[in-house]
Amino acid sequence: MAEVVVYSSMLCPYCSRAKKLLKAKGVAFEEIDIMMQPRRKSEMMEKAGGRTSVPQIFIDGEHIGGCDELMALEGAGLLDGKLETRKAS
Repeated sequence: MAEVVVYSSMLCPYCSRAKKLLKAKGVAFEEIDIMMQPRRKSEMMEKAGGRTSVPQIFIDGEHIGGCDELMALEGAGLLDGKLETRKAS
């Protein structure tokens, strides 16, 4: 599986929805709660091109976006491909 990082907040329904989808797919992910670790928000913003909203989702270092973008990938049938383990070149 790919390395997945989710910047989130415990009060965010979009974060819950995104995490629920990842869990349903059996995807292990690192969750960084920016309310519990406020110093990590600037890290998230830098990686996400200045975006301040949560969730911000990264798959193998690629910025996917938020919940809507994650759901769009799933709807288009592209999410599973991004989550597969990358093979060595």
